Amino acid sequence: MARCSSPAVWMLTRRILASVAAVGLAACGTGERHADPLTPHASVDDRHTLGDGGVSAFYRYDGVSPQTPGLLLRQEALSPHQALPGASRSLRLLYTSTNGLDGKTGLTVSGTLHLPSGAPPESGWPLLVWSHGTVGIADICAPSWTGYVPFHVTHLTEWLAQGYAIAASDYQGLGTPGTHPYLATRPAAYSNLDLIRAVQAAAFPVSQAVILAGQSQGAGAAIATAAYARTYAPDLDLRGVVATGVPFFTPQALIAVQEARPRDRVDPMLGYNFLALSLLALIDPEFRLEDYVSAEALPLARGVASICNRDMRARIEEAGLTYEASFRQSPSGPLETAFEQMQFPTLSLNVPVFVGMGSGDRDTPLRMQAELVRQACAAGTRVERHIYDGYDHLSTLNRSQAESSPFIARAFSGAAIPGNCAPPPGRSAPESH
Repeated sequence: MARCSSPAVWMLTRRILASVAAVGLAACGTGERHADPLTPHASVDDRHTLGDGGVSAFYRYDGVSPQTPGLLLRQEALSPHQALPGASRSLRLLYTSTNGLDGKTGLTVSGTLHLPSGAPPESGWPLLVWSHGTVGIADICAPSWTGYVPFHVTHLTEWLAQGYAIAASDYQGLGTPGTHPYLATRPAAYSNLDLIRAVQAAAFPVSQAVILAGQSQGAGAAIATAAYARTYAPDLDLRGVVATGVPFFTPQALIAVQEARPRDRVDPMLGYNFLALSLLALIDPEFRLEDYVSAEALPLARGVASICNRDMRARIEEAGLTYEASFRQSPSGPLETAFEQMQFPTLSLNVPVFVGMGSGDRDTPLRMQAELVRQACAAGTRVERHIYDGYDHLSTLNRSQAESSPFIARAFSGAAIPGNCAPPPGRSAPESH
């Protein structure tokens, strides 16, 4: 995978990762709450099936899976708690895709489609592809199974009311068999791109033009989707990206995350660290969780196989875990490979990008997101950036919709979006809201 940094920066990154990795690698979540699972914890040896089970038979496809990615295999109506209010139809989907880790193996991915009420335009409802934030890696955490938390329902229902169809992937390994490669960008991108193909080819009344939108882990997924589309799905008509609370892993960003996280106080965000370690285990056969995680924290670190993100936060608080009490050593050995999986292949995108940043964001600090904007602007991407004073990682999403709505409307219409990469005269930062 291409790296968006120079060799010198990469060597600096590697040194910094050795000291801050366990703090910085898992710095993006949604704070979503899900029901406590009934499935048992998977063992450390189940690294390729971590989190599997606990969902309906819909998510398993026992037939001969087509080799062509982007084919819809089956659909069914969502239950009321999984559907979005105001949708004329809310469907669970199962479709074919490509394993984003090896880039060649076929697999199945689940997702949803929500259609607005009323008669669609002649060209179909404009299609918005939503990428969700951190929910966990267990199948039972997949949004198509759990439904959305209230602030996401508010956000997505507003897009429906504006006449957008919403397609949303669970991502590789969430809901469907196999370990979800948490924060790896290519698997999420392939899952999104093949969802677009599947929905558009299945005669649903949706447009060929597409907008990508996401929050937190999903913001990174949305940007990665636009980046990988050039080589994996150049036929798709992508018009723009909306990203809020986007993670971006650079040496400077990791330092910002480290400074925002306590080492000697109870830290509920340690759950993100445990999720990131599951990616290390997935891509490095020599990685052993118990070599790095303390005996005190090991049960919860292994618990990512069955505990969703918000419940994990509560468990960490109950256990009184701190960073210093949770780790024996930093997993510096396998980190280079993991770090590569989290990068974007390019930040030179041929579509405009909206970036919404909260000044109070601790999960993906302002400095982390500002560095993404800086590098994307330097690469020639048209970026429209907004800073929201006093808003945190979660609240920025709905606050930003006042500005992201006209951005999306302009992008769909093909209107020019120059962005605001260059600050106005006399200013060194974009205006706040």
